[in-house]
Amino acid sequence: QLQLVESGGGLVQSGGSLRLSCTGSGDELDFYAVAWFRQAPGKEREGVAAIGHGGNIKKYSDSAKGRFDISRDGAKNTVDLRMDNLEPGDTAVYYCAAATLLRAETWSSPWRSWGQGTQVTVSS
Repeated sequence: QLQLVESGGGLVQSGGSLRLSCTGSGDELDFYAVAWFRQAPGKEREGVAAIGHGGNIKKYSDSAKGRFDISRDGAKNTVDLRMDNLEPGDTAVYYCAAATLLRAETWSSPWRSWGQGTQVTVSS
């Protein structure tokens, strides 16, 4: 029974950086593809970044590519999202989820074991 907990959110100035962590318990995250999503008020949830089982496959949304980096730390059983050059448009609640299969259409993968989310607020 995999459970996920997000952490690392906070308030940051435009242009700053944050590192979010998705910590797994009950199972090893290496067994799963893991993705970060975000949802801003009044907007639908959108995928931000995803990493395959082995970590060699990484997917990013257009807005995240070049600014965000997703990585695994097997020793800590985490999947981290390093976010650089943050913009006010990045303000949202960020969630992580896991899937046993990473499909070609990344965000339609069978994501489950959602965490409770961590708030990221970027001031201008």
